[in-house]
Amino acid sequence: MPTRKSPRKGSLQFWPRKRARKSLPRVNWDAISNESKAKGLRGFIGYKVCMMTAEVKDKTPNSLTKDKTIIIPVTVLECPVIKIFSVRFYKNGKVAKEVVAENLEKDLKRKVKIPKIPKKIDSIKIEDYDNVKVIAYSVVKKTDLKKTPDLSEIDIVGGDVETKMIWVKDNLNKEISIANIFEKGQLVDVRGLTKGQGFSGPVKRFGIGLKSHKSEKGRRNPGSLGPWHPARVTFRAPQAGQLGMFTRVIYNNLLVDFGKISDDNKNKFKNIKNYGEIKSEFVIIRGSVQGPSKRQLLLTAPLRETKKQLKKSFELVEVR
Repeated sequence: MPTRKSPRKGSLQFWPRKRARKSLPRVNWDAISNESKAKGLRGFIGYKVCMMTAEVKDKTPNSLTKDKTIIIPVTVLECPVIKIFSVRFYKNGKVAKEVVAENLEKDLKRKVKIPKIPKKIDSIKIEDYDNVKVIAYSVVKKTDLKKTPDLSEIDIVGGDVETKMIWVKDNLNKEISIANIFEKGQLVDVRGLTKGQGFSGPVKRFGIGLKSHKSEKGRRNPGSLGPWHPARVTFRAPQAGQLGMFTRVIYNNLLVDFGKISDDNKNKFKNIKNYGEIKSEFVIIRGSVQGPSKRQLLLTAPLRETKKQLKKSFELVEVR
């Protein structure tokens, strides 16, 4: 018989497997192309509501179901407006100066320290810096979730600092809607934390197989933790530990539709299990995204668009 081979269990790409320190992850904005369809900002903060079933008309060219009504799974995200908390000026890849906006929400004091006398943004010399980004916060008090906003650093669309500063000055102390950032039918990446599973064994955590029913010292344990020499247990050995609450990215999610609560749909988005009621703007994304209900997520411009996902197009008929 040939030698039995088995690939290693558990990807080493995700290591160490421990709980994330932040609810909203950092983003390497330099890796994301500046030629995306996003306008103004290149990201937006949203909150997972639930999964639903959508009846859509397939508009994908050369599709077997073109111009037919089909059923697809969708995820609903509530996206209240965001505002600019501060503007960061970068020099040689490091934060050189930060200017905090005026007239901030009172609930921000629970999250960060706010200086009593903020600096004026008009006094900044743009030519001294090579990049500008903003710290944005969600006006989450407009929802039923909580009062304390979530903050995240988001890059601005534009090639030079002057273009970015024009957008910052136009939108400072203003509410920014997701409809002003993304378009219907666009691809977005969803970044956030997965659902927490707590302390889990190696079978569930790494997918190792069960041992024989006559095995000693546990059926759900690995057969060996390693050789005598080197006389230590390497980090590659599948062992029990934390599962879930990991930072993950789901790439190329299609924005099927945007929406606002109105008299026509307010009953459809009431009494949602584990969430409650949608009160602000929402987006409908094809497929599933990570995390439980109420998880804060960061929608960003796509890192690497694929032709297969880019050509898909759906016209929303009804959400069930």
